Amino acid sequence: MPRKRHTERHFTASETVRDIVIGMSDGLTVPFALAAGLSGAVDSTTIIVTAGLAEIAAGAIAMGLGGYLAAKSDAEHYAREERREQKEVTEIPEEEMEEVAKVFRGYGLTNDQVAPVVNALSQRPKAWVDFMMRFELGLEEPKPQRARMSALTIGGAYTAGGLIPLMPYMFLRSAHEGLLVSVFLTLAALFVFGYIKGRFTTARPLRSALETSFVGSLAAGAAFLIAKAIA
Repeated sequence: MPRKRHTERHFTASETVRDIVIGMSDGLTVPFALAAGLSGAVDSTTIIVTAGLAEIAAGAIAMGLGGYLAAKSDAEHYAREERREQKEVTEIPEEEMEEVAKVFRGYGLTNDQVAPVVNALSQRPKAWVDFMMRFELGLEEPKPQRARMSALTIGGAYTAGGLIPLMPYMFLRSAHEGLLVSVFLTLAALFVFGYIKGRFTTARPLRSALETSFVGSLAAGAAFLIAKAIA
């Protein structure tokens, strides 16, 4: 009887998902809270939309730039550590071989089992450095253009999320009516986004959806009450 071929499916876009989560969660929450807060102080959808669009533009640029700098810093850190490892395997190979052996011994291998692997790896300097980077330092080589893609992903996700709570104010004349529709749309978007995020991050999807909705509701409610009290 023919055996069914085993196929493993692993999710490999964790960095992109992380950037989307960062951008979308803030994009849904911050403009939502701003619009809700302004609704408690003014009854002008024009002011709310103008302020909301300005905040989305500023927030998307700021968060995108933050993602770019963070990814660039990771790449520079990796390159610096890689150069150091390359220097060490050349100048102090015995110590580096012992570090490799220590890694394998940590998995329960004996010295007799470790020795041939260490000797074989020491004959391949590039693979040796790659091994040290990953298993000694816990660093993964950043993907090319990672900084640029991170900036675009975070900024785009922030913009997409931020437009959702503002859309009702664009089509309704009353800020109060706009707020009611905005609350419904944004909470629904937060719930769906939280659920999808939970599926990708192996968390409980329903719990993730409820937590995301709660945080968004809390931020908007606080902004509304503060603005109402001051106005």
